[in-house]
Amino acid sequence: MKWRNSRRSSNVDDQRSNSPARFGGGGRGMASFLPIIRMLIGTKVGRIVLVVGVIAYFLGFNPMNLLQPGQQGISQAKVQNSQEDNLRADFVTAVLGQTEDVWGSIFKQSFGKAYPEPRLVLFRNGVRSACGQASSAMGPFYCPGDNKVYLDLGFFDELARRHGAPGDFAQAYVIAHEVGHHLQNVFGVLDKTHQAKRRLSKTEGNALQVRVELQADCYAGVWAHHAQKQQKILEAGDVEEALQAASAIGDDTLQKQAQGYVVPDAFTHGSAEQRIRWFSNGLKNGSLQACDTFKAASL
Repeated sequence: MKWRNSRRSSNVDDQRSNSPARFGGGGRGMASFLPIIRMLIGTKVGRIVLVVGVIAYFLGFNPMNLLQPGQQGISQAKVQNSQEDNLRADFVTAVLGQTEDVWGSIFKQSFGKAYPEPRLVLFRNGVRSACGQASSAMGPFYCPGDNKVYLDLGFFDELARRHGAPGDFAQAYVIAHEVGHHLQNVFGVLDKTHQAKRRLSKTEGNALQVRVELQADCYAGVWAHHAQKQQKILEAGDVEEALQAASAIGDDTLQKQAQGYVVPDAFTHGSAEQRIRWFSNGLKNGSLQACDTFKAASL
């Protein structure tokens, strides 16, 4: 994927160096503090201290620093970003800039107004958002409460190693998918589906959520279509990378890996085939109208 000469977005909040540390990370492991924790649990004051410590952790502090020699007070973990990590952050900034250029042009031509750009937060381990506390285990997500995309760069390693979907365009697809959720928020889709799911059963709500996710996949394809026309970003194998990523994170693929069988009623993002098809639909047609998963009789 060609991205090095792309404009960099100014809407990236890099919080990697100030992210909360993992318990047991570096130095003394969590196991060495177990006797102290057991002692605290045994008293009323101790239990209060533990509760305060947990609250402090979720506010972005590492309470274990209080128990480490040579450190006073509770401080946030300062992590030195590697050169590779910084290169990935630069890549994310470039891809976000490409999405801004594409959707800015579409909004101007189709709606006669400016595109309300989202912000993207880079974090490590855990982060607080308007949607609540989140860990990197959740994967990338979009929060409609603050119009921000949240991304731990470590997810790209998981995408490549665990899911077998390496490549920069596979990563770009993930970013474009989350930006697709921002578009849904701007168009009022997320609010409408949220309200609708309150009246539905869990199975029906899951089915509606699948339509939300597949539309975001399609919007990612629309972005790729126009980015290619505007900036010629695609190189040999790029589309295949995105399709492999879409397949690798399909609900049926993930369920087979986790439990050995598939439960379609539990799908929330769509099958591998559906995710591939809707991304491809957006890539081929390049229009918002081609992405109306809610009116599609069959997904």
